[in-house]
Amino acid sequence: MQAMISDTPKPTPAAPAPSPLAGQRIAFIGGGNMASALIGALLQAGCHPADIAVVDPDAAARARLHERFGVHTLSSAGPALTGCRLAVWAVKPQSFREAAAAAAPYLGGALHLSVAAGIRCASMQAWLGSERIVRTMPNTPALVGLGMTGVYALPGVTREDRALAEALIAGTGRWVWVDDEAALDAVTALSGSGPAYVFYFLEAMRDAGTAMGLPAEVALELAIGTFVGAARLAQEAGEPPEVLRERVTSKGGTTAAALAALQTAGVRDAFIGAMHAARRRAQELGDAFGT
Repeated sequence: MQAMISDTPKPTPAAPAPSPLAGQRIAFIGGGNMASALIGALLQAGCHPADIAVVDPDAAARARLHERFGVHTLSSAGPALTGCRLAVWAVKPQSFREAAAAAAPYLGGALHLSVAAGIRCASMQAWLGSERIVRTMPNTPALVGLGMTGVYALPGVTREDRALAEALIAGTGRWVWVDDEAALDAVTALSGSGPAYVFYFLEAMRDAGTAMGLPAEVALELAIGTFVGAARLAQEAGEPPEVLRERVTSKGGTTAAALAALQTAGVRDAFIGAMHAARRRAQELGDAFGT
């Protein structure tokens, strides 16, 4: 039997909705790694390089950003920032106040979004003279589009402003809104510093594998693959981690022996204590660099 070939055209996939930031002028104050991640995500979402200006005093950083993204770069804040819809504060905490004094006169109509650790909204409000402030706590997996960001907004931030903030963050991963700014210190301890905890455990697993006779590169590949797979399983299973852990722990088996050793060593309590230490340090940074 001869096969019938349909000449019905296949439906064209729907084009992704344009980002609400496309066509908007955006200023970045600071051009480090997090700024680079956000700029790359904006360009992928349809924003034009000519609409993005980056202020950074470091000439090498400016050259790198212009070469990589084609964005406009400035050594200092000036009239070129006037009319920007969104200002992204990606400066070091100790530099925020000085940078705000220089840039705020040109950013009066902008929504301000900060990725600077520790700087509280009250300080930004005083320095910028604005109620439209969104404070975020991202983490470094944003550099590969798998970030996790905590987000808090002052009451003066509108629903439209929130949509702009989400549009900026969307290209770097996922986000959660918190209703209390103090909760961002806990976010900092959990997900902001969290990648370092993962890398710490990867180091330990690699070193253990090497001590047991595996080549270091093989041990590291096994460790990384295990973290990636377990995290994806936890994300998709819809069950608490306790249940997933119990499911792979056979009584008297190898996993049970490993978990018993961790329990005896007090690893769980030490790990929880470490995150409390990170939270306290986040609070101290806010006190040190704020108003």
